Amino acid sequence: MRSRETVLRLKRFQVEERRRQVAQIEATIAEFEKVARELDRQIAAEQERTGINDSAHFAYSTFAKAAKQRRDNLAASADELKGQLTAAQGLMAAAVEELEKLELIAERDHERERVEPVKIESGHHGRGHRAAAG
Repeated sequence: MRSRETVLRLKRFQVEERRRQVAQIEATIAEFEKVARELDRQIAAEQERTGINDSAHFAYSTFAKAAKQRRDNLAASADELKGQLTAAQGLMAAAVEELEKLELIAERDHERERVEPVKIESGHHGRGHRAAAG
């Protein structure tokens, strides 16, 4: 009984850890996308200020070039994290499923343990009654 409770506690911890991991990855992706949008806004403002939109132009803003590079790096990192997010969500779903199975087994065992003493008691009294009558 003790070991089952320990296993359930461990599984619950693992599920919560997986949930935290998924939430952390989602938050990081959201932050990267937010910064990338801000960089897009800054790039557009810089291009408007200089009047040069072609990044191949010799006078194109170095700030805009650097901001584009940073934005592209953030987008690549976000894409990589999306792959990690999919994997983490799969691990979390598997952990939740395993926990649900263990909880169902524990509940069924607990029900069985609750009913068994009643059967034993009623069966015990029945035998004693027959022995006295016999």
